[in-house]
Amino acid sequence: MSQTELDDLFKSKPAGAIPNGEAKGTAIIAPGTKFSPEIAEFVGVFAWQGKTFDGKRGVLTNRILPFGLNAIVAEVYKDTSWLDGKECIVLDYSKTSLVAHWIRDEIRQIEPNLYLGKVYWDKKRLIDFSLEFATAQA
Repeated sequence: MSQTELDDLFKSKPAGAIPNGEAKGTAIIAPGTKFSPEIAEFVGVFAWQGKTFDGKRGVLTNRILPFGLNAIVAEVYKDTSWLDGKECIVLDYSKTSLVAHWIRDEIRQIEPNLYLGKVYWDKKRLIDFSLEFATAQA
């Protein structure tokens, strides 16, 4: 998908339920280009593998590095999207992480076990990502 198609898909979906459990993450960098799959593969092996949500507590940890270290905690809650002003699920690192305190992710559920996300550095959009859960989310 192109960046416009990803944005349109995100805008067309409601926030969905705050997820719970472990999700495989895929970075979407340079969407719609021939480089996107290779970049996603590299990031998935060497940097970021996904997120583990504790929906009841409203927190998550990121799985990073080749051995899946659980690190970089975020608060999880529903709020207004910076992209379109509608409700989304916010992954907020501002109070929980020294290394990522300027990062905000927004996600929306696009299928029962699949979420599409946007990453912001301060208010500047960086990349997109997907989160795929082994079990369906409500």
